[in-house]
Amino acid sequence: MCDADRLPSSSLIKELRTNALEIFGAGVAAADPFKAVLHCLKAGPHHLEIVLDIEDPERKRSGRWRQIFLIAFGKAACAMASAALVCLRSEFENIQGLVVTNRENAVAIPEFKVLTAGHPLPDAEGLHAVTEIQRLLATTTRDDLVLVLVSGGGSALLPGPLSPVTLVDKIATTNLLLASGASIDQINIVRKHLSSIKGGGLAKLAAPADVHTLILSDVLSNEVSSIASGPTVADPSSFSDAQAILQSKQLWHKVPAHVVEVINAGIQGQISETPKPSDQVFHRSYYTLIGSNRLSLNAIEQAAQQLHYQTLIYSDHLCGEARLEALKLVDFIGELLSNGLQQPTAILAGGETTVTLTGNGKGGRNQEFALAFALAAEQRLPKCWVLLSGGTDGRDGPTEAAGGLVDATSLTRLRTQSLDTRALLDNNDAYHALQAIDDLLITGATGTNVADLLIVLLHPLLN
Repeated sequence: MCDADRLPSSSLIKELRTNALEIFGAGVAAADPFKAVLHCLKAGPHHLEIVLDIEDPERKRSGRWRQIFLIAFGKAACAMASAALVCLRSEFENIQGLVVTNRENAVAIPEFKVLTAGHPLPDAEGLHAVTEIQRLLATTTRDDLVLVLVSGGGSALLPGPLSPVTLVDKIATTNLLLASGASIDQINIVRKHLSSIKGGGLAKLAAPADVHTLILSDVLSNEVSSIASGPTVADPSSFSDAQAILQSKQLWHKVPAHVVEVINAGIQGQISETPKPSDQVFHRSYYTLIGSNRLSLNAIEQAAQQLHYQTLIYSDHLCGEARLEALKLVDFIGELLSNGLQQPTAILAGGETTVTLTGNGKGGRNQEFALAFALAAEQRLPKCWVLLSGGTDGRDGPTEAAGGLVDATSLTRLRTQSLDTRALLDNNDAYHALQAIDDLLITGATGTNVADLLIVLLHPLLN
């Protein structure tokens, strides 16, 4: 049983931290985009088979296409495109490819044009990338296949604003939504109604060709219309939904005038809605979900069990305000421990929390969760825990960190540097707090993105 009055040995804390990193690594590896794409494609002489359901790999779509146009975008775009090329190059001579990714994940692919663009805020390079996609798809025919490879980050990387909305307008609107604590689903609904390429827009550009999309999901619900803002699938949302979101976040009178103008025009029927399920453009468009947060959550559970931890899935849809969710988790663990802890235990979750900015500090949702957890745990939990909260893409907010890795000694180490944890948290400055004690989770860009993973390891201190 853990003794709340004793500090754990440094060797025990080190072991727990090492195990947490190993478990997290298993979750990232499970979202390997290269392997996922290879698993779904099989090429023969001018013939391609595409798995429709990874849980039932015998369900396939096949065809003999004159030409393949490959469009890959998102944080895993380079790995996904490279895997597709390995499969296709021996059988298809005429492949045209365009890859768009963030700068940290860019890798040269000799046969394809690789472009970089801004994330999490769109930029002029992303606008150029949309123009390049439009140019590439302008020559498609009914005998062609447009193979689209989508991964997290795609919404920001491909801004195609509807006139008169400008790129500056889109950036300002995205900034306001990110700071408001809006969920990724809410942000994407607004994005889709300000864009020519999102919300089924790319499928319209690809017509009259066949379309197939391989999707690595960073959305907890795996709702494909939300992943990268659903560029090749029907959009169930409306201009009225976009307005309601901006109003609920008190942003309707803060966003640029052009944004209000376009949304009002859409509500009044002066601008066409995003294409719905009955639209003919989707009769030849299919998709396969090739990876998700849930699959990575399953992987970290298996990894924890292999390290001899008893496992408990706390949530497969962790969302809400980061610091409030951290308090709820501390309360949950406190109740769990009140019944006694007899063996090492791993409490696991997958999801994506949000942060409503009230200060001017630096950080991200995972760092804020970690710092808030450490602060709450000091009074509630025994001294034998480690928490890792990290983004599977290796990037948490506008920082180079993936998240935070804290333990029962973190606040003590902060105080030795005369740092006020509460003040730092209130200023949304978790980055500098964790940086000061070497508790930032630094992985570098991982080349994938399936939202966030949370790992809490508990250990009974032996007398």
